[in-house]
Amino acid sequence: MTNNSADRRIKDRFPASRLRVQLREKGFFGRGKPPVAVTCLDLNRYGMAVLCPRPVDEGARLALDIEGKYINEPRIDACVMSCQPFQTGFRISLQFSYCLDKKGYSRAMDNALSRIEGFYNRLVS
Repeated sequence: MTNNSADRRIKDRFPASRLRVQLREKGFFGRGKPPVAVTCLDLNRYGMAVLCPRPVDEGARLALDIEGKYINEPRIDACVMSCQPFQTGFRISLQFSYCLDKKGYSRAMDNALSRIEGFYNRLVS
């Protein structure tokens, strides 16, 4: 992570390696690459970082399925902000699409992601 990406953040991110996340790249006419399981490194209500076995282009639109204890959030739209080689794969920084512009804002999605953030925030505290 570069200092620039840390400076851009509105809120701290919290470790969340217990979350199970499946990433699907959205393609034209619904044609995307096959889904891939990724490891969540950290998250907050605005975005997350994941460890992925393959690179994903910056700007790519994704759909995420997030599962964990007391958590089941399918089809969360996100956008790739950066992708860097990391450990045994690639560290991908994601921003959730609902907070990218006013037209796409969803109170329900904000509430769902806030609950997930709060759960992992309590685990760290």
